[in-house]
Amino acid sequence: MTKSFRLAPITPANIEMAIAVKVRPDQERFVSPVAKSLAEAYVHPEVAWPRLIFDGDRPVGFLMAFLDIDWDGKGVDFRSGLWRLNVTSDAQGGGIGRFAVAAVAAEVRRRGGTQMYVSWEPGEGGPEGFYRKLGFRLTGEKSGGQTVGVLDLTNPS
Repeated sequence: MTKSFRLAPITPANIEMAIAVKVRPDQERFVSPVAKSLAEAYVHPEVAWPRLIFDGDRPVGFLMAFLDIDWDGKGVDFRSGLWRLNVTSDAQGGGIGRFAVAAVAAEVRRRGGTQMYVSWEPGEGGPEGFYRKLGFRLTGEKSGGQTVGVLDLTNPS
């Protein structure tokens, strides 16, 4: 089966599909539900970039990037990266996460960025191994108790 992943903005026509994206029950502690992400996108429209991920016509995931966010609130350190990633339980392991990270990286590059950030809830069964395998390195920072990683977008490897 050929994968045909694509992103779509959240619209009135697909919002119910987006909200229906659910991770496995054992992963729920690591990521917020899509409805919460959409509420955050609503109150942060200047930096939030929410997208539904489709495989053909089937919704298989949700991502939300943050673009040029004032990281420390001091107007000096602006960052972009992956804010949320939810992949439906039945579609995990099929390359959707890798596609999502690449899509956000492409958008960050398109906007002139050279680094992409992500944060994750630490813990057994969490996403750290996935992000580290994709080349994210630890920054040594915490954000809201989450571990922060960064990916160098100038290195095409």
